[in-house]
Amino acid sequence: MKKKIFIILLGFLIFNIGFSQNSKKYLELIKEAKKLYKSKEYQKSGQKFSEAFLVFGNRSNAYDRYYTTYSWFFANEIDSAFAQLFEIAKSENLNIYNKILADSNLIPLHSDKRWNEVTEIINTKKEKLEAKQNKELIAILDTIYQDDQKYRKQKRELGKKYGWDSEEMKAHRKKISEKDSINLLKVKKILDEYGWLGSDIIGRQGNLTMFLVIQHSDLENQLKYLPMIREATKKGDINMANFVLLEDRIALRQGKKQIYGSQFGRDEETGEYYIRPLIDPKNVDKRRAKAGLGTLQEYISCQGLTWDADEYEKKLSEIEAKEK
Repeated sequence: MKKKIFIILLGFLIFNIGFSQNSKKYLELIKEAKKLYKSKEYQKSGQKFSEAFLVFGNRSNAYDRYYTTYSWFFANEIDSAFAQLFEIAKSENLNIYNKILADSNLIPLHSDKRWNEVTEIINTKKEKLEAKQNKELIAILDTIYQDDQKYRKQKRELGKKYGWDSEEMKAHRKKISEKDSINLLKVKKILDEYGWLGSDIIGRQGNLTMFLVIQHSDLENQLKYLPMIREATKKGDINMANFVLLEDRIALRQGKKQIYGSQFGRDEETGEYYIRPLIDPKNVDKRRAKAGLGTLQEYISCQGLTWDADEYEKKLSEIEAKEK
């Protein structure tokens, strides 16, 4: 019996290692494909996308397929472009369906008889998916999303204009805090009544909205709904890149170190950004790769930062002092 359990566990371990390695390979190929696309090497881009899809037996997400459709379309490989569209039609992804139907760039394909075949499949599935949706909740969550994002989008501009510690910024932060409190009450009501609803019921933006509101809430509520969010991430309703933001934020709030390096701090004296306390800096990219994320350097480049694990470890005690 013990031998049997050991064999099962070993097989499970080998599967997970293999899956992790394949995920990393897939992401690397997708990254190369998108780079080729941006360089307008459309033929090579399409080939690289196809190579990535083979990693998981020609399986992929609809968004990568959509990108690939463009690669083949601009490479004038119309058969290959339609092959991608037919694969997307199987995805049952309303966002992508709406994109395709409204995409003016694909108008040259409309004269091909296959376009009617694709759109017929999409419209049939779209009708069934929309029938399952809760339109009332989608409308409520859309308003919450606008309230959550409206004032946050103004922060950088106001910070530059008046200064991050100005009275204007303090008033603006208070306004954000007030909106967050109202939004949290609305989202908690939904979650406590229905649980975490999937994208098929409230759409992808509805899922993102609920996540954002919980992410912007206090630690008590973050911990309360974390199991729901973790399960929603496993089901694909929440993006892993968003989930790790919450995990890191919770860890820091609990007085621990973050895991993936997603959270920045800002030095009050210099105004410079820094990566808040991070566990095991030298292996952060391994953890990020396992979660399907890019390297930490890629992530922090938006703040003009450079990643050096050895240098970070030297400064860690100094960084921890800033946090107190």
